[in-house]
Amino acid sequence: MTIASVRPYPFIQKDTVDKFPAPLLYIGWEDHLMFTAPFCLPLPPTLKFGDLLAGPLPGVFGAHPDFAKIDWTTAEWFKSGMPWTPDAEKTLAENGLAHKDVIRFRTPGLNGLNGSCN
Repeated sequence: MTIASVRPYPFIQKDTVDKFPAPLLYIGWEDHLMFTAPFCLPLPPTLKFGDLLAGPLPGVFGAHPDFAKIDWTTAEWFKSGMPWTPDAEKTLAENGLAHKDVIRFRTPGLNGLNGSCN
């Protein structure tokens, strides 16, 4: 964030990666209003993206009835709002994910509870 100041402004960022047990990653599921905002998860940069899909994501989004129906090969991914294609065999770091990045996914054909998000 850019700061304009008329004199020196000693801004010390308080949420740097060294202050967390692991880098934070925000993950949201498009069109599913049961989850109103992306979840913030502390995830090691060495975690493979495929392991994210099999481990943490079911724990976070698994309560939604659509989750069991997801075909991950058709999921559309976005990183900071731009289309993005992760590699399931690479780590989060190798996929270019860093502290406080935001990723979202859309699951074509799965549009929330009875399509209630439309």
